[in-house]
Amino acid sequence: MKKVTLILIAVLLSGAIHAQILTPVKWSYAAKSLSKTEAIILIKATINSGWHIYSQHVGDGGPVPTSISFNPSSEYTLIGKTLEPKPITKFEKAFSMNVSYFENSVIFQQRVKIKAGKPVIKGKLEFMVCNDQKCLPPDEVSFSIPIK
Repeated sequence: MKKVTLILIAVLLSGAIHAQILTPVKWSYAAKSLSKTEAIILIKATINSGWHIYSQHVGDGGPVPTSISFNPSSEYTLIGKTLEPKPITKFEKAFSMNVSYFENSVIFQQRVKIKAGKPVIKGKLEFMVCNDQKCLPPDEVSFSIPIK
C-alpha cells in the first residue's frame, strides 16, 4: 500500500511540475524626466539565460517581433519611434532566415512630450521568447508608467 501511495504522489508531483508556466522574461519600467515637457520611457526585459526575445524589426515569415503600443492620451504625445539597442543577428533554422534578437537584457526607449500635468503612460507590449529547443507562444503584457 505504501508503494502505491508513493507512486501516486510521484505522479501528481510530476504533473504539477510540468504544469508550471515558463516565464523566462521579466519586465520592468521607469521614466526619466528630461525637462518639464519631455521624458524618456524605459522598458526593460530581463531574460533568463539560454532564452532570447526578438527585435522590433523582424522580416516577414519570421518570429513575432517585440511590439510596444502606447494608449492615446491628451496628456502626452510620442516623439519618434521606440528605440532599441543593436540586436544580435543570426540565421535561425526554425525560421530559415536571419533574425535579430536580444539575450540577457534589453532596454527599449520612447521619448514623450508632456502636454499636461504628470501623466501616467499606459500601453502594452507583445513579445515572443525562444531558446535553442523551443519557442513559447507570443505573450502580451500591459504597463503603466508614471511620470514624476
